[in-house]
Amino acid sequence: MFTHWRIFAVSHQKVFSVSVFFFFFFTMCYCRIRAILKRSKTRVPLRRNYSSPPGVVGNDVKSLHSVINPPVAKIRNIGIMAHIDAGKTTTTERFLYYSGYTRALGDVDDGDTVTDFMAQERERGITIQSAAVTFDWKGYRVNLIDTPGHVDFTLEVERCLRVLDGAVAVFDASAGVEAQTLTVWKQADKHKIPRICFLNKMDKTGASFNYAVESIREKLKAKPLILQLPIGEAKTFKGLVDVVNKEKLLWNSNSDDGKDFERKPLLEASDPELLKETIEARNALIEQLQTAIHRVTLAQAAVPVLCGSALKNKGVQPLLDAVTMYLPSPEEREYGFLQWYKGDLCALAFKVLHDKQRGPLVFLRIYSGTLTPQLAIHNINRNCTERMSRLLLPFADQHVEIPSLTAGNIALTVGLKQTATGDTIVSSKSSALAAARRAGRGEKRHGRSSEAESLLLAGVEIPEPVFFCTIEPPSVAKQPDLDHALERLQREDPSLKVRLDPDSGQTVLCGMGELHIEIIHDRIKREYGLETYLGPLQVAYRETILNSVRATDTLDRTLGDKRHFVSAELEARPVEAAAGMAVIEYADCVSEDLAQASREAIENAVHSACLQGPLLGSPVHDVAIKLHSLTIHPGTSTTMVNACISRCIQKALKKADKQVLEPLMSLEVTVTRDYLSPVLADLAQRRGNIQEIQTRQDNRVVIGFVPLAEIMGYSTVLRTLTSGSATFALEFSTYQAMSPQDQSTLLNQRSGVAQVL
Repeated sequence: MFTHWRIFAVSHQKVFSVSVFFFFFFTMCYCRIRAILKRSKTRVPLRRNYSSPPGVVGNDVKSLHSVINPPVAKIRNIGIMAHIDAGKTTTTERFLYYSGYTRALGDVDDGDTVTDFMAQERERGITIQSAAVTFDWKGYRVNLIDTPGHVDFTLEVERCLRVLDGAVAVFDASAGVEAQTLTVWKQADKHKIPRICFLNKMDKTGASFNYAVESIREKLKAKPLILQLPIGEAKTFKGLVDVVNKEKLLWNSNSDDGKDFERKPLLEASDPELLKETIEARNALIEQLQTAIHRVTLAQAAVPVLCGSALKNKGVQPLLDAVTMYLPSPEEREYGFLQWYKGDLCALAFKVLHDKQRGPLVFLRIYSGTLTPQLAIHNINRNCTERMSRLLLPFADQHVEIPSLTAGNIALTVGLKQTATGDTIVSSKSSALAAARRAGRGEKRHGRSSEAESLLLAGVEIPEPVFFCTIEPPSVAKQPDLDHALERLQREDPSLKVRLDPDSGQTVLCGMGELHIEIIHDRIKREYGLETYLGPLQVAYRETILNSVRATDTLDRTLGDKRHFVSAELEARPVEAAAGMAVIEYADCVSEDLAQASREAIENAVHSACLQGPLLGSPVHDVAIKLHSLTIHPGTSTTMVNACISRCIQKALKKADKQVLEPLMSLEVTVTRDYLSPVLADLAQRRGNIQEIQTRQDNRVVIGFVPLAEIMGYSTVLRTLTSGSATFALEFSTYQAMSPQDQSTLLNQRSGVAQVL
């Protein structure tokens, strides 16, 4: 019997003791409050705490070194990824409970889960920020990151997968592969992440194991390895069959938390049909594998498939076992750049948070070497040296201070004020130079021409924003506070862009969607105490040209006793392939005698001139600018060169035939057959292009494309059309040219002369 309840106060590193009486008194009160809240359905956030820091079970504390730095073969760095509302956070919550790191099961609907700790997440019941937690399971250290499922926060998934060794893909067994499932699966393919599939919600009405498996095979083009079969589906779901061991896993119906389950061998006498299915699945499994499941998973030749219901506490422990058995350890992953470091420190910063007390908190994945507090590190990307003051193990919004951390782990550092997402961290500048020399020799030996630095810098692709709106502080005096808040939020979230409108002087927010900008606005209010005002949400259009044009410009000014003279002739032409920002080319006669300073001034002029097109003031894309002639008087400043080239480009763009490009979204609407017709009619009015209509159980899935401008506020309309029964998912697809009629209508609206029909 416990004599004391020990709470480890992480921030002060002190141990407090509270008598057992108060522990049981608090527990009883907490349980009563929780029961009342469940009955009342009132969503009141309850702060959750880990029952103990890592390695603490009851009052027994393991060796600090063995807890903090387990053998690298015993480490699993994994992510949970899925479509929104497939059950990622609930599965994570069960992981923490069954591994002994929480005392009670959290519930997304109650707003008391460990990883959804932001106020916005608890109110909406969705994951917005990725959250890292660390726990132990049967001798293995699991560093887990719970990622968002909403399309507006795709970057959160991207930058987390970049540093992980494996992932658990969670599926709604009644829906199978959904829109965002495809997106995150492609991201995992990009980073070559081995995966395990967990068919969640087997207890849900409409759940179908066979349908979900088939959708993985057909839509993801993956080879499922069926390691488990469900015993019953939907309301009859009560357990699993372990195909490998030919055992039944049955959960006690009287067990509220799912800890009480038993394994029973499958016998022909009691389960003839189930045994027959299991033998067939097992034979197919053995035929597919040839070698161990672990090696097949690591090679990404197939994906193990398991099933269960996280909400009903079934199938989570076997899933944890599968994570440790089938997903790779850090040493089983191949990272070519590590050979240049020879065991010296190499880490990647993949996420930044701001804490009011500690300042910026930087998440690092350590690939080689060791991190310790007060260590001076060198940031290759920023070419600067910083000193980290403290080193922490991440536990959602609670952290444990540690004395060191070795390769293979995920760390949280305090004190790095310059480091941002995608930066590579090494022990010193000399270490970086030594690695670069080794990499350079390796490049020459293998006959490659790319720069050695490309091996050292590992970044994350930042998607371009598709929405923007103005944001204003409550008063001019609060503008510096708003700038400070936006600077911090941009560092946390690289997909958020902030710019200054050159005409109005207003601050403009650019984001990935309506929800993204709404969350940023709410965070500014809650975290920084600023009541800001948002302008109307607008679509981020682009512009391009349709034909080649030439333009000339001359700038001749005398400032003081110095004459500045620049004369230029250039050509602007469309680029067929999607080139993004402007491509810069030089005629042979120009490039030969061009000084480096003048070249930089020209390139800056091209990029700045293409930031605002002549039609809408939107960025100009998919163009090439070729400089045919350039005359610069000796002593002319680079500022004058910049001004002349910029003015010449603007002349060329105005002369050319111009085209507006609008963002096109991939749309997936899941609707019952009764409401299919009104949904299709509504999409036709929104300039939607329907690609196909699929059947998913009793529902219909409409797949197509629709312009972003036509889909704003669609959730309210769809809810009205279908009496709240339909759901939809959006994802940015590409930019497409507008028809002449639609472009004319848009330009008239922007100029304020749109006719009222």
